[in-house]
Amino acid sequence: MYVIAYDVGTTGLKSCLFSIGKDQPIELIAGETADYDLYVLDNGGVEQDPNQWWDAMGVTTKKLLKKTGIDKEEIKGISFCAQMQAVILAGEDGEPVMNAMSYMDNRGKEQIKKLMHSGPKIAGMNAYKLLRSLQITGAVSGSVKDPVYKYRWVADNEPEIFAKAHKWLDAKDFLVLKATGKFTMSRDSAFSTLVCDTRPGKVGFSPVVCKMMDVDMKHLPEIVLSTDQVGGITAKAAEELGLAEGTPVFSGGGDASLIGVGAGATSTGDTHVYMGTSGWVCTVVDKQMLDIGSMIASLSGADPERFNCFAELETAGKCLEWAKKQVGIDGADGYGEMMDRMKDVPAGSNGVMFTPWLHGNRNPFEDPDARGMFFNLGLESTAEDMIHAVIEGVCLHLRWQMTAMTKLTPPSEVIRFVGGGAQAPLTCQILADVLGRKVETVDSPQNAGSVGAAAVMAVGLGIFEDLQETKASVPAVAMYEPRKENTAVYDSLFETFKDLYKCNKKNFHKLNERSSS
Repeated sequence: MYVIAYDVGTTGLKSCLFSIGKDQPIELIAGETADYDLYVLDNGGVEQDPNQWWDAMGVTTKKLLKKTGIDKEEIKGISFCAQMQAVILAGEDGEPVMNAMSYMDNRGKEQIKKLMHSGPKIAGMNAYKLLRSLQITGAVSGSVKDPVYKYRWVADNEPEIFAKAHKWLDAKDFLVLKATGKFTMSRDSAFSTLVCDTRPGKVGFSPVVCKMMDVDMKHLPEIVLSTDQVGGITAKAAEELGLAEGTPVFSGGGDASLIGVGAGATSTGDTHVYMGTSGWVCTVVDKQMLDIGSMIASLSGADPERFNCFAELETAGKCLEWAKKQVGIDGADGYGEMMDRMKDVPAGSNGVMFTPWLHGNRNPFEDPDARGMFFNLGLESTAEDMIHAVIEGVCLHLRWQMTAMTKLTPPSEVIRFVGGGAQAPLTCQILADVLGRKVETVDSPQNAGSVGAAAVMAVGLGIFEDLQETKASVPAVAMYEPRKENTAVYDSLFETFKDLYKCNKKNFHKLNERSSS
């Protein structure tokens, strides 16, 4: 049975054709990619044009079918894995009334001050709103990048545009709308608004939290499950995508939900690490958990019976992309050349250290002013040392997140590693060494989100009973054992890495307050 999954990333979309069946691994047949713009504004805004996502779907779908020779009638479903916590305000006609505000957008500094930093406080947040949010949603809008502050930024700064808004959607929910004409949000997208009541038997948007956070409930769409068929592709959408009218459209999920599914980490206690443009550590848990001090929470995922204890790093693979560009390594095999150049750099990068906060940070500390830096450069330092330090810096931050998460739930002994970073054996080995744990990779780790979306369709089409049953369809293909001598080096560097933020917190604020004023 053939299905198409769309991986809607930060700077590009990939359309993946899969073969799915009861007693077989989820098999990637072919994929096609298309890029789109990411607009980084001077005021902290980060935007995208949602219709570029849709156009990318059409271009890649047509190429995919032409390349494989698969007839459009053979496609039994489409679904999505997408970036999360974007804010798309759509009009009644289904078109966006402004550009999408990315998950990286941090314009809502005044809005978070007004809504969450006033009155008596606990952990720097309004005590009443904090406690009520925790009681109802199991989490709290504690980051300036959380969706509600973007939503309120539009209301406060663009009232004429805000007045045209009919529904508030996340990225893939906008694409579901374009395909079906229906305004919906999957359960995980709804949770990520942090105004959703997640108590047993009460999953829905909370009037109490919406009132506290000044959200108009008329803007909130119907909530569905990730495995639900929202509808069929409309005639107009079918023509634009090159697919058959009526092809089932499944809601799918956000990347934080489906990449774990595509990593084969679906059982309670399973931990996976993702390293794409962004990065994270995630452990599957059976109840909601929250550590306010570290800003780590358990999120609703694609599985309605479980949650994902989750800590995100804004820029992970993006740091490596940035470093590659700075040293002038270009071309299709730029990453291969870069990895080859670093193969003899020892653990610790000859004393060079890098902090991966190129666009601020969420956890285990929340600071939009934090930035990246190279520390301890000397005349003898090389470009290879610096790039090697970038990988180590990302992995050390992931270790920091995993260590903080241990207060809530222990990570699994074996970590599944996915994302573009997991394609490079050097990165896999450094991660194993830094974490001091075995690391497994899967086939096509860069497509884990799309594999998760294919798994969602396999459940929706009745091939599997639930997402737990899909785990056997995503086997490990490689294992990396931590090297004790290297782990000992990283153990000694870990406290220094954390101190780089603690010692420079005030300086980050001074420099970035000045640059944004």
